[in-house]
Amino acid sequence: MGSLALLVMAAGMGSRYGGLKQLDQVGPSGETIIDYSVYDAIKAGFTKVVFIIRKDFEDQFKSEVSSKYSKRIDVEFAFQEVSNLPSGFTSPDGREKPWGTGHAILSAKELIREPFVVINGDDFYGRESFNVIADYYITGGNQFSMVAFRLDKTLSAHGAVTRGVCSTEKEKLNSIIETEDIEEKDNIILSNRDISFDGSEPVSMNMWGFTPSLFTYLSKGFVDFLNAEGNELKSEYLIPSVINNLIQNELENVHVLRSNASWFGVTYKNDKPVVKRKINELIKSSIYPSHLFE
Repeated sequence: MGSLALLVMAAGMGSRYGGLKQLDQVGPSGETIIDYSVYDAIKAGFTKVVFIIRKDFEDQFKSEVSSKYSKRIDVEFAFQEVSNLPSGFTSPDGREKPWGTGHAILSAKELIREPFVVINGDDFYGRESFNVIADYYITGGNQFSMVAFRLDKTLSAHGAVTRGVCSTEKEKLNSIIETEDIEEKDNIILSNRDISFDGSEPVSMNMWGFTPSLFTYLSKGFVDFLNAEGNELKSEYLIPSVINNLIQNELENVHVLRSNASWFGVTYKNDKPVVKRKINELIKSSIYPSHLFE
């Protein structure tokens, strides 16, 4: 078996949530959502985890999160900073928000030499999702990939969400459209697009599989992005847009893997009790121990 890295994006500000939700305790013994992701990744055969965090968050993150499993898996850190830009570019005055998921992944460029899987630090993807994507790479898969979830398994009862809504053909991704303001009202799923959804649509929850060749695309694309939108205070270089461009320009194929797991996450503070309840149900079903890392 070859090496397989997990890249955890945990540098976000948590604007809708109001705080550093990556450190929120959701398990009975103080576990965070990240703890469950790393636990599942170790079980699935991942050999390294790289956390993308903010530098000012490093000590707290190491003491509260990563110290738990540094003896079980190789742990490294990359830092996403607003000022970390290619030569010739500077961050506009007043910019506080990081530059988005594409920039986050790019910040780990020097640490990755193997196939790697990218996840959000505040999303719970489920054991099956880690198994299916690890199996793909461990058994010799060499394309970019994505784990697709059913849209109706990724909604929040407490407000609208943004999802990458996918068009697929067999096991190939044809397009992905970042779709905002998705919520269910009166049994209809609405969004900022002039269409309604039935809930069965495949969506991306930012669980991607890549080879290191992605970094070449990201580096070039980020310069193009900064030339176009680098003076805006809230513009973001988002990985679904990058992938969509690669597909439309026939530069890469993206293999679609399916997960029937129920995704859950904490987009809003009111989501947290729901997450705690669902994790307790998984513990009662013996999917997880009550103490993840003894």
